Amino acid sequence: MGPEDDEITLLSEPGKPRRFVFVLLNNFTLLSFACALESLRIANRLVGRPLYDWTLVSETGEAVCCSAGTAFAIDGILPEVAHDSTILVCGGTDIAASTSRRVLNWLRREARRGPVVGGLCTAGYTLARAGLLDGRRATIHWENHDSFAEEFDEVTLTKSVFTIDGNRLTTAGGTSSIDLMLKLIADDHGEDLANAVADQLIYNSIRTDQDTQRLSVPTRIGVRHPKLGQVIHMMEANIEEPISPAALARDVGMSTRQLERLFRRYLARSPKRYYMEMRLQKARNLLMQTDMSVINVALACGFTSPSHFSKCYRSHYETTPYRERGTHGTRAQA
Repeated sequence: MGPEDDEITLLSEPGKPRRFVFVLLNNFTLLSFACALESLRIANRLVGRPLYDWTLVSETGEAVCCSAGTAFAIDGILPEVAHDSTILVCGGTDIAASTSRRVLNWLRREARRGPVVGGLCTAGYTLARAGLLDGRRATIHWENHDSFAEEFDEVTLTKSVFTIDGNRLTTAGGTSSIDLMLKLIADDHGEDLANAVADQLIYNSIRTDQDTQRLSVPTRIGVRHPKLGQVIHMMEANIEEPISPAALARDVGMSTRQLERLFRRYLARSPKRYYMEMRLQKARNLLMQTDMSVINVALACGFTSPSHFSKCYRSHYETTPYRERGTHGTRAQA
């Protein structure tokens, strides 16, 4: 059983429920959508009345499959939305292919009415394509961060789990939808209700928009060596213009030989090799998620020679950048 009604102090008086319009794009991420919807459902149950209601819509009004392959019944086609409603676009894999002209035109038209508009998981891309994030802060799943930053210079991209900039909302995907919804619930009806919803979800580490979405470098690599973490952080921040191992070592107060031993001890590879793998991973993301030319991808990842880039890429991934892009394009069309 949940808490009794009188245990939760609400900021608001009984009134019209706040309406959410969930726009499900093809291959949307189920977890991100479910976390948002369940937070609203639980809030309603805890107070015994509808604080929130929602509708599920799609571009065609027909059932939509999430990235796990499960089809979801839809309430209707893209509707006219009241100015006091909240639109949440739910994205997932192959977001560029799922972002159709019809969806973009609808978003632009409805945004002019003044509702809150948000993008869950990768749907920040859809909002940016519609021009709804120009001059604003936003976030997106870390895997799409590089491609988004290359394509949308006019958006201030953060690494936060979620962002709220005026009437624009974005999340990084996964469970970050819970954090966003708890923030909205707290703003609407008070911290007591938001905390009660978190308890029902067994969610005991509520994050704010100041929290970053990825694990810290030491946690990710499984090594808690401060200087190693510093060097890797510098590498991540300098992909387009790589820093030499000698300069990296100097910046953390080590010799180049000490840095070499540190990387081989903890990561079983040289600093140069680790840096190269990091740059190639970014290149692969850009090849698969953007329409950037192979030459521009090479330059964005610190390769001044396309032939050297192709050679390194083939050595690491056993295929060329051109074939990688062609294979991905074929999969996306399928």
